[in-house]
Amino acid sequence: PLVRRAPRRAFPRSTPEQPKTLSNPALVQFKGVQKTYDGLSLVVRNLDLDIRRGEFLSLLGPSGSGKTTTLMMLAGFESPTAGEILLDGRPITKTPPHKRNFGMVFQNYALFPHMTVAANVAYPLTVRKVPKADIDKRVARALDMVQLGGKGDRFPSQLSGGQQQRVALARALVFEPQLVLMDEPLGALDKQLREHMQIELKELHRQLGVTFVYVTHDQGEALTMSDRVAVFNDGLIQQIDIVDRLYETPSNRFVAGFVGDSTVLEGTLGADDHHGRCELVLPTGERLAGVNVNQVQPGSRVTASVRPERIEAMLTAPAANDSNIIQAAINDVIYFGDHLRLRCAVAGQAQATVKVPLGDQAPQAGQPVWLRIAPQFLRVYA
Repeated sequence: PLVRRAPRRAFPRSTPEQPKTLSNPALVQFKGVQKTYDGLSLVVRNLDLDIRRGEFLSLLGPSGSGKTTTLMMLAGFESPTAGEILLDGRPITKTPPHKRNFGMVFQNYALFPHMTVAANVAYPLTVRKVPKADIDKRVARALDMVQLGGKGDRFPSQLSGGQQQRVALARALVFEPQLVLMDEPLGALDKQLREHMQIELKELHRQLGVTFVYVTHDQGEALTMSDRVAVFNDGLIQQIDIVDRLYETPSNRFVAGFVGDSTVLEGTLGADDHHGRCELVLPTGERLAGVNVNQVQPGSRVTASVRPERIEAMLTAPAANDSNIIQAAINDVIYFGDHLRLRCAVAGQAQATVKVPLGDQAPQAGQPVWLRIAPQFLRVYA
């Protein structure tokens, strides 16, 4: 191999937090998995990951973060440079893809254009030498499952993009795999159809109970569909969690910035009570109470983030005894249909984003505004 097995201390280990609310046994385990293509840099570093039986797990991250390489190693299209992948406790690292019995759905559908829809869906059964009578029944059932009953005699070119994606999904499910792997399967669809397919996929997963592993760079897509999300960056899992916890309590600056919108404040850590509560001191001298996520020491330069919907925008000056408030000015008001988004100038900071509900009196650009942030929603990072 290009790279020898690295010592455990050579690279930071990805040790994702496992929520206690889900206790399904692991169907797949990555143990110390590494991957390099050039023998120098690791695309995936010492990956430890348990994929639970029956869950919908999304691998989320920017381009080059290692998420797709992880999926390809699980599918068998790439081999780990080091480490082991287990299925039901048995090593599959050297098992070829066609013997892993996994369904696979790609972004480009990968349908055979010269074959009918029914023949495309039947293909995995044909290569497995399933009897013809069984093939017809299972193809009909799979097409009904994805709401394409009666369209088996059409060709892929006669279908819309969303219908072709459903055919690819039916083909991945028709042989009843224990695991379905999806690599950005909705990326080629328009926004409205993509959102519709997200709901359909989530419902289909609920009905079937099959384990889904889904790769995406779209954080909204991951949050909409998944039971858990693993956020990748630089070959490591930065955080793995159930979706609401991932959004509300990101474990580091990268996750806070990548998953959802955030308003960011730069400053210095002031007082710290050693129980997670701390004080953020802004360059203006304003002080805000928050949560010390990474146990930063007082005096350190820090970055704090808060979700825009967790900020209260007040158009009248607060009382003297009100706390956790900073003064700003409204630069822009953007209408989003179900809410307004304010872009606010804060002294010494990047522009702050605030989401406010629709009301009788809309804020106006140029108005002063006071931003109140509850301490539990202001997360302070190293």
